[in-house]
Amino acid sequence: MERSATAIGTGALAVSALAYVGLADPHQRGSLFPPCPFKLLTGWNCPACGGLRMTHDLLHGDLAAAVVDNVFLLAGLPLLAIWVLLRLKQGQRVFTLPAIVVIVLAAVSWTVVRNLPGFPLVPTLITR
Repeated sequence: MERSATAIGTGALAVSALAYVGLADPHQRGSLFPPCPFKLLTGWNCPACGGLRMTHDLLHGDLAAAVVDNVFLLAGLPLLAIWVLLRLKQGQRVFTLPAIVVIVLAAVSWTVVRNLPGFPLVPTLITR
């Protein structure tokens, strides 16, 4: 009983969050989304910067805009989820040291590459 209440609550929270991201446009200045602390401190886009915009674009069926906002998360999250599910199905540990090293190196590499001058895939912000 307690597990199903937790599952229902978690599902309701996830649906509510997706509904909010779908309705409120994070591309607009002044939208009620928190700023990225990494970007505030460094001025650089973090590996997840543009993730809310990407989610908004996906909810509205705009795959091209989602790719521009954060292709790393767009491709990486489904691949990570599939990998985790396969490991769990096989009864293996999910986050071994080599797996963590690969994830961290990918995130750091993406952060550096996306902040190079002239890199075309930068999260979009529409000022209106």
